[in-house]
Amino acid sequence: MTTFASGKHALAVSDRSGLVFPYLEMVREWNGAWVHTSEYEPKQPQLDPKPTSADPQALQRARPTRVALPTPAPLNDNPFLTEVGTTVIVTQTSHGRSTGDAVRFYQVKTPVGGVALSTFELNTTLATTITATDTSIVLTDGSAFPTAGYIVIQSTNTDTSSLAYGRITSETIQYTGRSTHTLTGCTRGTAAPSDGKTPVSTTAVAHTSGAKIYGSYEITKIDETRVDDAGTTVTFSNSFSFTLVSAATSIATGGGFLVFGGPVNDRP
Repeated sequence: MTTFASGKHALAVSDRSGLVFPYLEMVREWNGAWVHTSEYEPKQPQLDPKPTSADPQALQRARPTRVALPTPAPLNDNPFLTEVGTTVIVTQTSHGRSTGDAVRFYQVKTPVGGVALSTFELNTTLATTITATDTSIVLTDGSAFPTAGYIVIQSTNTDTSSLAYGRITSETIQYTGRSTHTLTGCTRGTAAPSDGKTPVSTTAVAHTSGAKIYGSYEITKIDETRVDDAGTTVTFSNSFSFTLVSAATSIATGGGFLVFGGPVNDRP
């Protein structure tokens, strides 16, 4: 096997300075140069930086905490069942609503059992201008509105000099009484319960006559039970009811397709 001399008496020429040094005092640099120990220079860290990556975050799909507002949800096709009386039953599979929720109906297509579309959707206009502190509100036609409940007055900020110009400022209002077309005992800038929860309150603002107003109905959840394969009794609800001011004239099912039930205030 081939061996090499120790070189204890040999000399070597430095690749850096060209000077002669004892062979045993020579070292190899990171770049391959053969230099004396006194000339040795380590590699600069900047020539070979460590790989970097983006700053880590706590969750892969992190989102800021926010209070989600309820939105209208589709009801079953032809959801309304009227009786010869004031009770109306509404079908919505696995609706998740609670007794006491205020429900406003949207896009009702047909009358049912002598009940007009305007009675289901409870839409009218404001008869007089009101301030942000008024506790009585006069409707153009409030004859179908419940004697207590929640309404929404639709409005948008029209002050072109305001940073909030164009922002929806619709206000939810609770009232405790109705005298013909006048709502009394109004609590301004509130929020109506929906899906068993109460969303963020609105802000009381002034409204001009002619502003659109929509009402709502307080509902009662209708529970059903069944026994599952394990022999456990399960409670669920696919319908709820509300009460009309004036009785329906016949037993009928209808309302149309893509009818929605949702919060009183459909602000974004």
